[in-house]
Formats: sequence, C-alpha cells, structure tokens
Amino acid sequence: MLQVENFSNNILTNINFHLHDNENLIILGSNGAGKSTLAKVLCGISYSDAVELFSQMLHLLNAKERAELINYIPPKLEIFDEYISLREYLELSELYSQLNINHVLELLDLQTLQHKPCITLSSGEQQLTMLASSLLHNAKLTIFDEPTANLDPQKTLKVYKILASDSIGSRIIITHDLNLAYKLGYKVLYMSDGKIEFFDENKKFFEDSNLDKFFGDSLKRIDNYFVVNL
Repeated sequence: MLQVENFSNNILTNINFHLHDNENLIILGSNGAGKSTLAKVLCGISYSDAVELFSQMLHLLNAKERAELINYIPPKLEIFDEYISLREYLELSELYSQLNINHVLELLDLQTLQHKPCITLSSGEQQLTMLASSLLHNAKLTIFDEPTANLDPQKTLKVYKILASDSIGSRIIITHDLNLAYKLGYKVLYMSDGKIEFFDENKKFFEDSNLDKFFGDSLKRIDNYFVVNL
C-alpha cells in the first residue's frame, strides 16, 4: 500500500518503511522529530520521488489521482475565506464518500454549528470539522496530524471510536497521546531527530524496555494507561 525507500531531506534522514494493504500506522516522537514533515512528504505536499502509494509513484500522479489515494488532515484548520460556514466547508470536502453531510454532522454532533463561520469555531470544534471533512473526502489513505488535540474527554472518545471503526479507509495517525496509540493497536513508527528509531508492531513498542528507552522516567504506566510521571 505504502512504501518509502531511502528518503532524506534537510530534516529527515534515510527514511525506509512500508505498510501492507489495510495496515494502519501510528507515528510517535518528540516535538521537532520530523513527524509532520514526513506526513507532508507522504502525501505530496513536499516533493519526493521515493514514495510509492498503492503501486504508483506518488510524484507521477496528478492532483485528482493523488486526492483519490491520499488525504492529509493538518493539526490546525486554516481558512482563507472568513465568511465560509462549516457546512460550506464540508460541501467542498465531498469527494468519494458514500456518507452525506447531514449524516456526518450528526455523527460528530455538529448540527447546531453548521451555519457558523469556520473562523468563529473553537479549536476543538475546528478539530471535529477537519475530521468531518476527512470522512466526506474518504481517500484510500488518510493522514491525521494530532486528531485529538484540543478535545475534551467526551469528544476524544467520539474521535477514537471513529478512528477505530470502518468509517474511513486506511489511516496514519500522528499523535503525542500514548493512550490513543495503545488503544488503537496500530503498528508504531517512532521518530527522533528526523530518523526512524522504531518501526514494528504496537505490542512490541509498548514493552517496558522500549518505553524506558524513549521516555525514560517521564512516563508512568498504571493498569496499561500512560501518564506523565510528575
């Protein structure tokens, strides 16, 4: 499904990994590790001739072909039209999904906000708006960059259930939330200083030896929940 071979730029060094069909991935790492830079390479925002996606070289695809295969959901909603409403924004996102806008609005409890300008939404509401747009786009592979940032516990649970469901195709999730990463159970890629330090199954990453290696004494495990060791 996805293969990257020997890619380097001014931030990333010797990136090599592959995902098989229907595999999902969690990307973890400290701030500045290169996670979002890698995401932009994978979806073609940053040029690379080292990415193969669904047996096609990404840099050879036109915009329409690329949009069908991959979608990147950034950590922050950027709106260039201060008057565009949430519903109008979602109308622009409708591409390959069998879901309709009303269904997605109901799924994410956004019905009462649909006519509000996106620029007036709270950070958490904007986060849900971007998730809604991903459902309506429905690319074969979606990259979510910090999808639960700025969300309260109830909304985080709602997003988790969607990310764990069959509502979307294959997915790559960039997050600092170790509880989300652990519960989803996806394969894990851990980055540090632009390099891949770990790429393997979820269960192996969350072994105590790896947690000690990557997080030291800053992390505490309590009944398979992970908290900062204050």
